[in-house]
Amino acid sequence: MSLDVRVGAELPELSPPPISRATLALFAGGSGDHNPVHIDLDAARAAGMADVFAHGMLSMAYLGRLLAGWAGQQRIRSMRVRFAAITPVHAALRCTGQVVAIDDQAGERRARIELRVSLPDGTTTILGDATVAID
Repeated sequence: MSLDVRVGAELPELSPPPISRATLALFAGGSGDHNPVHIDLDAARAAGMADVFAHGMLSMAYLGRLLAGWAGQQRIRSMRVRFAAITPVHAALRCTGQVVAIDDQAGERRARIELRVSLPDGTTTILGDATVAID
């Protein structure tokens, strides 16, 4: 099976539910990242923040879900990201991707995807890219 892909194509956007305190607590338990700045308001304030904020890996996981939903997990060859800004609690994330190149690598046709997670005010919280086998 091959994907119908062209340079410039945009992946179907993923907009998960807004980040709740319950989401942060569940992600801390599931990921093993129990840094209190993500789940304890007192710890966040002691660190100079107004409130708790999301784990960067939570947003990265949503990008993984965006890719897997589009191409299937078995087609993902690489994914890398850079954390650019904090994701506040209650934020509504917008996960997007766009095909920027198609070429042959390691005996298969692959698409390079630029990835982004952004907030409603336009703030980019994560930038990245991925390589996906397309046939």
